[in-house]
Amino acid sequence: MTDEEQKVLLPSGRQTVFKNRVAWAKTYLKKAGLIDSPARATVVITDAGRQVLKDNPDKINITYLDRFPAFHNFVSSPDSDAVKATASSNDDLTPDDMLENAYQKINDSLANDLLDEVMKIKPYTFEKLVVDLLSKMGYGALEYGSHATVASGDDGIDGVIMEDKLGFSLIYMQAKEWALGRVVGQPEIQSFVGAIAGKHGDGLFVTTARYSQKAVDYAAQHHIILIDGQKLAKLMIEYNFCVSVKKTSQVHICV
Repeated sequence: MTDEEQKVLLPSGRQTVFKNRVAWAKTYLKKAGLIDSPARATVVITDAGRQVLKDNPDKINITYLDRFPAFHNFVSSPDSDAVKATASSNDDLTPDDMLENAYQKINDSLANDLLDEVMKIKPYTFEKLVVDLLSKMGYGALEYGSHATVASGDDGIDGVIMEDKLGFSLIYMQAKEWALGRVVGQPEIQSFVGAIAGKHGDGLFVTTARYSQKAVDYAAQHHIILIDGQKLAKLMIEYNFCVSVKKTSQVHICV
């Protein structure tokens, strides 16, 4: 595997896929009696494991491991619903994979619902929503001057965020509540670049729509940060902004 492949994260971003798969492979092999852990951070192959190497199977997966009584009992245990679901659906998925996939699907659905709700508010309220979100993320604080400008289209700037308490570093923002299917092109970004030219601050363009590749390339050349509808919704979820926790699940790990 390449370094890039080993760095790929699970959807939650808490662990790499590589480390997660290795950990579950170790668990499965140990439950089947093919390896043992006589001491912390130590793994040794058992006689049963050596026999498997001699048999040289094409693939060692859950179906293959089910022939070992210890693993079969592990899968059949009332407390191993996740493993049983894995075995019945896809041998290449671990219980963590299934949880991560479910987590991703729930977040994607929530992001779509959030965008639908955002599209119902007025444009000026949308500008304030974006500024408040940035404040929640730690970019400035409302009591120290972060604000949305008085009216939309104020020289192409819809909001000014002070990154520090005294306002030495500023972020100039344009926030456009456009139809979700609209594509924001280079001309819109170009106009924004012109609006903040000479103001000695950073630029942030936020929209509920999406950007064309030319817009993305042009923004990168002029150091403008772009946030599209999907990214906006995911930031709202990440920072618990306009969302609430419905259910929390705990996973206990013994070390």
